[in-house]
Amino acid sequence: MARVGSSSRIALYQAIQGILCVLGVLISAYAVLVEQSKTHDSTYSALCDINAWISCSKVLTSEYSKGFGVIGSLLGHDSMFNVPNSIYGLLFFSVQFAMGLFHNPSVLKVLLVMSCCSLTVVAYLALVLIFVLKDFCLVCVSTYIINIALVFLNYEMYNFYNLVAKKKFKYK
Repeated sequence: MARVGSSSRIALYQAIQGILCVLGVLISAYAVLVEQSKTHDSTYSALCDINAWISCSKVLTSEYSKGFGVIGSLLGHDSMFNVPNSIYGLLFFSVQFAMGLFHNPSVLKVLLVMSCCSLTVVAYLALVLIFVLKDFCLVCVSTYIINIALVFLNYEMYNFYNLVAKKKFKYK
């Protein structure tokens, strides 16, 4: 009976992680669309452009929207790593989704480490958003929330999987 509960809880975690990652991919793809549209048409107004202080197209076309605002100055503006941050988001959420399909201690540890590392990027970009750009980007904040939720979820999955593994080992 404990096995059924364990597998259903793992399935629930996996479903929530999948939903979060799909949302992250969709929001990141929308960010790419907004950035490209605004770059090619200065009159473009995105759905997330609500007023002068809530404007995702302003943020997504700022100097901080590519290479986190630092890769260009470190590696050159033509560097293959100086891409829109939303491309990094697409990659991150896609990798999280794909790896989330496998549940073993090593994969869960990598997911947890990746999501914890993403918090440093989230914190940096949130500080830039608030103190440098002085704007509120709905798209950006949505990805921040998803990243934070993934940290908690990956932590729970890692701990739960290890707890279940210890119980199985103990009873063998």
